[in-house]
Amino acid sequence: MGARYRDVIEGLRTAYDGGAAMRDRGGKTPWKLAERAAFLELLRHNGCTRLLEVGAGTGQDSVFFRDHGMDVVATDLSPAMVLRCREKAIDARVMDFLHLDFPAGSFDAAYALNCLLHVPDADLPDVLATIRATLRPGGLFFLGVYGGDGTEGPLDGDTHDPPRFFSWRTDEQIQRFALASFDIIDFHIVGQGHSRFQSLTLRRPD
Repeated sequence: MGARYRDVIEGLRTAYDGGAAMRDRGGKTPWKLAERAAFLELLRHNGCTRLLEVGAGTGQDSVFFRDHGMDVVATDLSPAMVLRCREKAIDARVMDFLHLDFPAGSFDAAYALNCLLHVPDADLPDVLATIRATLRPGGLFFLGVYGGDGTEGPLDGDTHDPPRFFSWRTDEQIQRFALASFDIIDFHIVGQGHSRFQSLTLRRPD
């Protein structure tokens, strides 16, 4: 039997609590800035104003969306990460992906950058359904993860302590998971090899 989210969540929380200061000092590569800016333009085009960021980390993306007119709520399973968000005056909550405690349809859009790759395949359908429930009908969702060969497990040589769990999904796998809860507006790849990034723009069906 494969890994389950309940089995890896405490290790992830510990790893990201310990890495909060280091990650807050880091910048973003140009292609990540471009992906983020493209999603902002889509939000504006569709009249979206209220955004949920899941797996927000230290809040760098939440600050960007807030500073460009979005009403942002950030969530992360790491209390240390949430504290960093709050220090940036972001409305941030300690929540994991399966327990997003918001009324149904609370948000126009959601954003998840390189965080759902920590969810085992066995739990990804429930996680995507949970995110879907937070969105109004027609709501938009940016899902970005590093892809791979379909394997799961701790990352060899991970600098976080303990080593984090990853699910390296193929292009076919991630699209199949997404289609169970969303319509796919766009799917494209950025980079190649170990840095092969899967970019999905999704819409909650009306």
